[in-house]
Amino acid sequence: MSDADIPLLMLVDDEPAQRRLNMALASRAGWRAICAQNAEDALALLDGREGMRLSAVIIDDWTPGLEATALIRAIHDKRPNLPVLVLTANGSAALAVEAMRAGAFDFLIKPIAPESFLAALQSVLSNPRDRGELRPLTEKIRAPLGFDEIIGSSPTFRAALAIAAKAARARVPVLIEGESGVGKEVLANAIHATSPRARLAMVTVNCGAIPPNLVESDLFGHERGAFTGAFDRHIGKFMSAHGGTIFLDEISELPLDAQVKLLRVLQEGEIQPVGARLPVQVDVRVIAATNKRLIDEVEAGRFREDLYYRLNVVQLTIPPLRDRTGDIPALARHLLDRISTQPGMHSLGVTNEAITLLMRHDWPGNVRQLHNTLFRAAVLCEGDALTPADFPQLSDELYGRSEPRQQKAAASSAMVRNAQENGIGVTLYEANGHLRSLSDIEADVIRLAIGHYRGRMTEVARRLGIGRSTLYRKLAELGIETAA
Repeated sequence: MSDADIPLLMLVDDEPAQRRLNMALASRAGWRAICAQNAEDALALLDGREGMRLSAVIIDDWTPGLEATALIRAIHDKRPNLPVLVLTANGSAALAVEAMRAGAFDFLIKPIAPESFLAALQSVLSNPRDRGELRPLTEKIRAPLGFDEIIGSSPTFRAALAIAAKAARARVPVLIEGESGVGKEVLANAIHATSPRARLAMVTVNCGAIPPNLVESDLFGHERGAFTGAFDRHIGKFMSAHGGTIFLDEISELPLDAQVKLLRVLQEGEIQPVGARLPVQVDVRVIAATNKRLIDEVEAGRFREDLYYRLNVVQLTIPPLRDRTGDIPALARHLLDRISTQPGMHSLGVTNEAITLLMRHDWPGNVRQLHNTLFRAAVLCEGDALTPADFPQLSDELYGRSEPRQQKAAASSAMVRNAQENGIGVTLYEANGHLRSLSDIEADVIRLAIGHYRGRMTEVARRLGIGRSTLYRKLAELGIETAA
C-alpha cells in the first residue's frame, strides 16, 4: 500500500507522551499521523502538501495557550469537509455544544479507551461528511435510561422491552439483535440498572474495535512477560466486571479462538489470562449484542454454534425505526427534552410539519441518527421550535432540490392523512387486503395504550374512555398481559 492510500491524521497536542500514545493507536488502525504542538503549527501544516491529504484532525483542548474552538473554526473555514475531533479531559456538555457549533465532528473524553479511539477514527472513514450526519456527541454525556424512560409504543418494541424487564432480574445471558443505532446499548444499560448487579458499573466492550491479536489480552488480561511488549500485568475486561455486567457489543466480530475462551467463561465461570498458569474464577453477567443475525453467522461457520446457544438464553430483537415510524413524534420530543437539559441548550418545540418530515425519512442509522440529527438542529436553531428548515439535509434527500413546492406540500399532506387513517402502531388490514377483526384491532389499541402510558392502568382507562373494571375485563377477554 502506498502512502497515498493510507489515511493521514494530524494530532494537535504539546504533550510528547500523549502524542506518542495517540500516534501508536492511529497506527494500529492503519493511519499515519503528523503532529503539531500549537494552533499556529497546525494551520501551517494544513496549508502544506501533506495538509492537503489530511483525512482528520484531533485537537487536545487542554493544550496550554490553545483556544480549541478558535482552531476548529479556522480549520472549518479552510477545509469545511475535514473532520475535526476534540480530545478532552472534561466531559462537559457545554464544551461539546461549543465544539460542535465551531464545526467539530466528534468529542472524545480522556482517559480514552483504545477501542473508543479506534472506533472514532473508523467513523471518519465510514461516515462521509457530505452526508450531513453528525457523530453522537451527546452519547458521551447522557445518562442511561430506565425501562420506564424508554420511548416506544409499537407492539414488537414493547414486547422486547417486556422480555428485557423480566430477564433483568436473572443472571442468564441476554442476546440483543438489531441494526446499528436501534438502541441495543440503551436496552443493555436498562437491563443492568434493573438487575441486582446495578451497584457496580457495566463494562462495555466493542468487539469489532479491538485488533484480533489483542482480543484475548483485552478481554481476559495477561501476565507480565506473556508476550513481546507485555511489560506489566494487565487486568482484562472480564475481571474488571467481576460481580457486575459485561456488555459485548458486535459479538459477531469476535475471532473464533476468543470465542472458545468466552464459551469457557459461560460454562465454567472462569477466565485464564494470557501467560497465566491457572484459571481465575469470575462472576459476570454477559449481555451480548450484534447488528447481524447470529444464527446466519453460525450457519456460515463464522460463529461457534455451542457459544451461540450459550449466549442465546434470552433473545431480544429490536425493530428498526423505519418499522415503527409511529414512535417518531414521541421519541423526537423526548430526545429534545433530554438535549435541552444540557448546558448551553434551551427548550425547543417541534412543528407538525417538521414531525411529518422526520416520519417520512427512512433513518438508516435508526434512533442514533435521529438523536444526532435533532442535536445538530437544536444547536443551530435560532427560534423556539424546530421547523423543516432546520433539517435541510432531510428535505433534500426526500424531495430533491428541484421538486416543486406544490409537490412537497402534497406529499406532506398525504403523509399526515396516512398517519391519521392508519393510527400509530396499529394495522387495520390483513396481508390479503381484508380488514382485521374488531377484536384484534381493539387488542392492539389496548396494548399500544398500555405501552404508551407505561402500564399506568388508571391513565390507560381514562384515555380510552372506559372504566378500570371494563379495562381489566377486556384484558382477560382478549388475553392481553399488562407487560405487553
